[in-house]
Amino acid sequence: MNRWKIDLAILWFGCFLLMSGMTMIMPFLPLYLKEMGLTDEHEIAFWSGAIFASNFITSFIFQPIWGKLSDRYGRKIMLLRSGFGMTLVIVLMGFARHPWQLLLLRVANGVISGFNPAAVALVSASAPKERIGFAMGVLQSGAVAGSILGPLFGGLMADLFGFRPIFWFTGLLMLAATLLVLFFVRETFDRAAAARAGKTSLRQSFASLVNIRQLPALYGVSFVIQFASLATMPVMPLFIEALHGSAENLAFLSGLVSSINGIASLIASPVLGRLSDRFGPARIMQISLVGAALSFVPQAFASGVWQLMAARFVHGLFMGGLNPTINALIRKFAPEDKLSQAYGFNSSFISLGNMIGPTAGGALSGFIGIPGVFLVSSALLAVNAASVYAFTRRMARPS
Repeated sequence: MNRWKIDLAILWFGCFLLMSGMTMIMPFLPLYLKEMGLTDEHEIAFWSGAIFASNFITSFIFQPIWGKLSDRYGRKIMLLRSGFGMTLVIVLMGFARHPWQLLLLRVANGVISGFNPAAVALVSASAPKERIGFAMGVLQSGAVAGSILGPLFGGLMADLFGFRPIFWFTGLLMLAATLLVLFFVRETFDRAAAARAGKTSLRQSFASLVNIRQLPALYGVSFVIQFASLATMPVMPLFIEALHGSAENLAFLSGLVSSINGIASLIASPVLGRLSDRFGPARIMQISLVGAALSFVPQAFASGVWQLMAARFVHGLFMGGLNPTINALIRKFAPEDKLSQAYGFNSSFISLGNMIGPTAGGALSGFIGIPGVFLVSSALLAVNAASVYAFTRRMARPS
């Protein structure tokens, strides 16, 4: 087997373990806060929102910094830094006794995070250019698979052992993923070239990257994808309850509707990644954006849970083609000596969408109703598709 395929397989497993561990925890955060002694529902909601968002705020700030250091000292060392650091922080979350302690640890987790962007940068640097779409799709499928199975494993562990052991088990998963990288992933890194490139400041690097006109457009696509996708998440359980007509089995149905989208993405990511190698990532990205935009519409007008699930499955198929093609295009247009920084800035825009999307969706639902949130998300992706079309002809070559 080719060396890049071995590294891809190891990093797939690493991303799978990372996302499994991270998603084991967050669905049960309000219950964990109750265990700490909080009883007021508004107080629980406040702390849950603050703790959830804090990770993305610090991640938004620090991802480009780690990207620059990755270009200077190597991608593998950044994977190890993030993996070992997150292992320690997540284990400590299991010992938290007060909400403010959990908040500070989530802030620290965002500061030291960066496993996935570093993995993307490492794979993109090692995979042949003619197979980059396939490699990005496979790597994405690992993260998606982990995000699907994580809540399931977390729910089973919470019922059997309680909430705190989830954090300790998550730490073990992170440690296992990091050790796999330490012992089995290889990296070819030109330190002399990296040292020369590292003399520029982060602001200068960002200025040089945004002057490549395709990159700001791709960052905008990443932001809108996350914003539109997460805008519907806070209202999804309420929408499912309205469609279902009762609160019976509501948690199960909400989890099923969320999982069906991820399952579809898991199926589609490698397939659409391979098609992007054949037909070009810009074309596949544009088709995926149009399909994702259109598939939001039947979700808004669903009259039953099963109709919503069918529309969510179709939506997930198209969403599976977006992140791999974005990563492939960043690889195409970013300079070699700033590749990790390019991915770091993209990760910052993803974090920004993760922060703003749920808040905006919850606020909008009070004015335009829950179906209106789906239609706004559809419109945002449609506008994004139009902007990608405008850039398609320019993507033949970098500036």
